[in-house]
Amino acid sequence: MLFYLVVYDIPCDRRRKKVSDLLEGYGQRVQYSVFECFLTQVQYDELRKRLRKRVKLSEDSVRFYPLSKHTFSQVEAWGGFPITKIPGSVII
Repeated sequence: MLFYLVVYDIPCDRRRKKVSDLLEGYGQRVQYSVFECFLTQVQYDELRKRLRKRVKLSEDSVRFYPLSKHTFSQVEAWGGFPITKIPGSVII
């Protein structure tokens, strides 16, 4: 599982709403067009596929920034939402 910072700039209100609604199912919004997501490779591939159907590449911009555990531990957050927590393991 990797931590991704997903950011977007989408001028069309309708497409932007569809993208933000989709991303809310995968992570936590930390700024208007920025989400923090912990994703498995399968989830990441699925998200990319689903987003691709909602954006217009000639007008929109979507970026995925993967952060390693090493760099994630160095993230600072001033104000706003606290940094997304690393999901813990569940033992049954």
